[in-house]
Amino acid sequence: MVVTLSLMGCPRDGSADRPSDDDSRSARASDSSPAAPSSAPAVFAPPPVRPGKPATVPSVRTYNQRTGPGWRPAPGARVVADPGGPLADEARRLAEDLRLPTGPGPARPGDVELGLRAGQSGGPESYELTVQGRKATITAPDEAGLFYGTRTVVQAVRTAGGLPEGVLRDGPDRPQRGLNLDVARKHFTAGWIEARLREMADLKLNQLALHFSDDQGFRIESASHPEVVSPQHLTKAELRRIVALASALHITVVPEIDSPGHLGAVMTAHPALQLRDAAGTVARGAVDVANPEAARVVDDLLREFAPLFPGPYFHLGSDEYRALMAKNPQVAYPRLAELARQKYGPRALVQDLATGWLNDRAAVVRALGKTPKAWNDGFFSGGVVTPDKTIEVEYWTGKELGARPPQEYLNEGRTVVNLNDEYLYYVLGEPNQFRYPTGERIYRQWSPAVLRGTVPVPAGPTGADRIPGGRLAVWCDRAEAQTPEQVAAGIRLPLAAVAQKLWDPAPPQLTWTDFSALATRVRR
Repeated sequence: MVVTLSLMGCPRDGSADRPSDDDSRSARASDSSPAAPSSAPAVFAPPPVRPGKPATVPSVRTYNQRTGPGWRPAPGARVVADPGGPLADEARRLAEDLRLPTGPGPARPGDVELGLRAGQSGGPESYELTVQGRKATITAPDEAGLFYGTRTVVQAVRTAGGLPEGVLRDGPDRPQRGLNLDVARKHFTAGWIEARLREMADLKLNQLALHFSDDQGFRIESASHPEVVSPQHLTKAELRRIVALASALHITVVPEIDSPGHLGAVMTAHPALQLRDAAGTVARGAVDVANPEAARVVDDLLREFAPLFPGPYFHLGSDEYRALMAKNPQVAYPRLAELARQKYGPRALVQDLATGWLNDRAAVVRALGKTPKAWNDGFFSGGVVTPDKTIEVEYWTGKELGARPPQEYLNEGRTVVNLNDEYLYYVLGEPNQFRYPTGERIYRQWSPAVLRGTVPVPAGPTGADRIPGGRLAVWCDRAEAQTPEQVAAGIRLPLAAVAQKLWDPAPPQLTWTDFSALATRVRR
């Protein structure tokens, strides 16, 4: 039986824990339609729902069909949950989507009942949905799984009018599933980002990474270093609103402050920290890792922003450091080479300074309770300094210096997240031979094990514990190439395809034509 919800906690009713009022997905039926008394009889005679696995994106993984009429939202139906329990917000959201009132138990025919079951198998993002006796019951071991069960209900109503009789058991194959958004080179409003969060939630995606710093802009309000902030930026109030909505939708927001490269906006305000080669030429966007003041500025920013993001991760960037993109870094940057030898010994190279920089920044965010992430071309081999093993590798390319084959990172025992630029990079303006990714290509060819190019890594450590998932990535290299509205339209089907491939490891059963049509039907 369903565990009594009032024992599990209290609803999120503070402004810091729930999204703003504009989070409504439909009219607030639960505010305007009083719940029928639980003892009042209700008459339900909706037409039966056609049996068969519900049509959803991503697809439901298992469905055991039973004989019966199924469930449809009908007059008198309610979303039932303990109004003082932890699922009150989930009940409210589902009720808004279905235009039904909420109400306390006991549930009766026609209702949708939500409940937590401690110890239910499948993991925290799994759920079970049972339709029997004209009633639908969603149970899960955690609120996240329960929320995903409500998304299945909503999509089934959109595609078939309701749920068929039977039992659905569902849950994701990979724990990290999401979208990476470059807000540094192109400013996106808080409202635009919130709209993407709602779309992501309907697809059961759970991670939004925000790339805040680059040569073109630093797009987050700062009290410690206001001089680095671009005129167009997200305020901390807007960030808190974004994070609150994301939390309510069970999405983790991952901040990224990229260093020691991609800091051009910071260098504009701090030109003395700019890296220069032996000839005195400025290395675009690169901070001088030999200057202690550079570390102080970056660490100030990391410490300031970490508390704004309650999730477990902080992305440190570490890609495309100009000093290491030179043909011979030791010759091009002799001062760095000398410092490396002084600090790490006679065999040390410039790359060891960069690795030391990464490890030092990782130590800062770990002390703040975060797991560090970094791009794969910031993990160099053959040096005297080894990148910290606790840093998650975010594999995006094999084209940059330092970008080793993904199998090497896995062989080192590292966790590797998939952002394969062959399939998952949506680069505005399509520079450097990039092409806008298509949902069809992702759907047909990509999987979490395809970390580089078009070929999966050899059989081995490719399960969810080693490749925990991936993200579609929007990069704004040519910021004016598309409007925000065009970006939103362009990533819609690729994001749906990514959601499908990270949720269900089985080969897709639908043709691409049918899947893309379904992805349109389930949109709100």
